[in-house]
Amino acid sequence: MFSGDGMFEEKINIGRANQTVDLFGSLDGNIRLVEQQYRVEIVCRDGELKISGDPEDVEKASRVVRSLIALVNRGEAVNEQNVRYCFELAKDGNERKIEALAGDCICLTAKGKPVKPKTLGQKHYCTAIQSNTVTIGVGPAGTGKTYLAVALAVKAFRAQEVNRIILTRPAVEAGEKLGFLPGDLQQKVDPYLRPLYDALFEMLGAETYQKYVERGSIEVAPLAYMRGRTLDDSFIILDEAQNTTPEQMKMFLTRLGFGSKMVITGDVTQIDLPDGKRSGLKDVLHILKDVEDIAQIRFTEKDVVRHRLVQDIIKAYEKYEEAGR
Repeated sequence: MFSGDGMFEEKINIGRANQTVDLFGSLDGNIRLVEQQYRVEIVCRDGELKISGDPEDVEKASRVVRSLIALVNRGEAVNEQNVRYCFELAKDGNERKIEALAGDCICLTAKGKPVKPKTLGQKHYCTAIQSNTVTIGVGPAGTGKTYLAVALAVKAFRAQEVNRIILTRPAVEAGEKLGFLPGDLQQKVDPYLRPLYDALFEMLGAETYQKYVERGSIEVAPLAYMRGRTLDDSFIILDEAQNTTPEQMKMFLTRLGFGSKMVITGDVTQIDLPDGKRSGLKDVLHILKDVEDIAQIRFTEKDVVRHRLVQDIIKAYEKYEEAGR
């Protein structure tokens, strides 16, 4: 309805007091984001939100607020990340789909923090991994490709669905030279594998991780170490797959044994191979696109769950590269 000063108003009942606190967030940060995004004013009195502004802005803000309330009602925490994600969904009229993210806990970290998909793309990815023997996840940095794959590997391992977790990366130098560093081969390649260690440490804790490594239940190794092996009853993750050659990719895929699951992750815009070398990830996306039990999931900048600026940086680079073509 229109108020006396010509502004349009909409009222939304939000029910219990604790729901108001969950919706508004620390220092009312969530609601302030909605106000800034849609140029509206939001006031809460007696369990009712009053949204005022131009009619079109109020309508958009109301849709987002109702979706966030639905998320709160399903027991989810509302924070800056999912508020901004709701803005992205609202651009296509899909803000109600954010409810689909409620309740999907993959596993708990060593500190008891639940690991959940935070975007619809991530949810689709997790479902694909659980439903297929081989899943290829492709997309920009910060979309959770590796982190969620490790979480699902830990979940499968804890449920005794697999006996081993194997994480691997091609040891390709991203513009840096590690050959002059001191230490044996393992110490030289460890910097390449650090993101995989970090994810496992978070899921399992350093002590538990070390115990499983000593037992041979967890292996983190360069891709070259996979040659000549058949990997049964294992959850195998190939990270940074854009830096494999076609020959390495074929070698990796043919390691698949009985009772195993494979996840291949990479970003085809971040290839560090020498000039003239084809990426095995680019090839495999075409070669295996029609093979049953192999899923391909493509993430976009909407699935980035790092700092807000990461999305903006990715968009800026995409715009720059398109202009240069």
